[in-house]
Amino acid sequence: MEIINGGVCAPKGFLANGIHCGIRKNKSKKDLALIYSEKKASCASVYTTNKVKGAPLTVTKNNIADGYAQAVICNSGNANTCNANGIEIAEQMCQILGDELNISASDVVVASTGVIGQPLDIAPIKNGVPALVKGLNNNGSQDAAEGIMTTDTRLKEIALSFTVDGKECKIGGIAKGSGMIHPNMATMLVFITTDCSISAKMLNKALSTDIQSTFNMVSVDGDTSTNDMVTVLANGMAKNKEITDEGADFDAFMKALNTLTINLCRKIAGDGEGATKLLECTVDGAKDEKNAKIIAKSVICSSLVKSAMFGSDANWGRVLCAIGYSGAEVDVNKVFVSFVSNKGEISVCENGAGVDFSEEIAKEILLQDEITIKIVLGDGEGKATAWGCDLTYDYVKINGDYRT
Repeated sequence: MEIINGGVCAPKGFLANGIHCGIRKNKSKKDLALIYSEKKASCASVYTTNKVKGAPLTVTKNNIADGYAQAVICNSGNANTCNANGIEIAEQMCQILGDELNISASDVVVASTGVIGQPLDIAPIKNGVPALVKGLNNNGSQDAAEGIMTTDTRLKEIALSFTVDGKECKIGGIAKGSGMIHPNMATMLVFITTDCSISAKMLNKALSTDIQSTFNMVSVDGDTSTNDMVTVLANGMAKNKEITDEGADFDAFMKALNTLTINLCRKIAGDGEGATKLLECTVDGAKDEKNAKIIAKSVICSSLVKSAMFGSDANWGRVLCAIGYSGAEVDVNKVFVSFVSNKGEISVCENGAGVDFSEEIAKEILLQDEITIKIVLGDGEGKATAWGCDLTYDYVKINGDYRT
């Protein structure tokens, strides 16, 4: 397996594009994105757990009920959520694109991201779709990635090559996500393409399994959004024997998918609104995986831990506090904590109690832009990793007037 260029256009048969159509006032920012497969593809999606859901999620879920799709259209600048005509607008987006591509509207995945509760005018989308389709190309991944960004400060894309059934396969992905990011999805949209041949049933199994230890372990601010969706399209153009059951080929696909999604998780967490640092919390030695996940999430979600990391303060007591109220089954007298970065590792807690350490060395370690909070327990074999970011002044500035 190796990282390659191309994003969602790296796999065979996928084209993409992104344009400014007029949804957003800033003409320098793209606001409409398209991914297209030359062949109808197996499709799987997972959605936010928020009971308030964007209209596009409902339409997409209906469209891909048969397990197939051929295109993804996504606008930024407006979430199309809590709108009386939201379903109608999302369906119109599918129909307009379907007519332009000469495919069925029911083969379109539709998504929106941006401000909640504001009407979405179909006119700029309708007027922009012809140019969006005309500009489809096999180097369009970056344009599509830019088209789905909101408060993101960095583009998020990756592609990998891997082998299944002796055939080279490729998988690529783009993502957006910066705020309203919390386990059980986030203000997060992720679109993944692959030319690997895999049935819709197994694709759904792969995605549903993978997100439990990847996207559902990311938190920026504790807010679960309304429009979160991760979608995978697999068009089979690598011509491997179709994966229809578990086995070595399915394992190879799962490994590639997991490598890609972890990369995107780190990109999303590291680009949290106002963030200056990517935080990773690793838990080892928990009673089981469930308890490990509970602890990792609790630490990464703690506002006090996040604030301490912003200040490069080795306030390990806040980590212990988050472990203690997490609800996990844990023997606090067996807890070890250390902080790790590219400047080294420093132990700050052993057997649930503080140890002497150099505040100067700790400060140097925590001043880096990627920090690991390493927790080792003595309760069992459970392991988990969660990702987040520090909590800064800029987070409040960004969200204080986000709508206006």
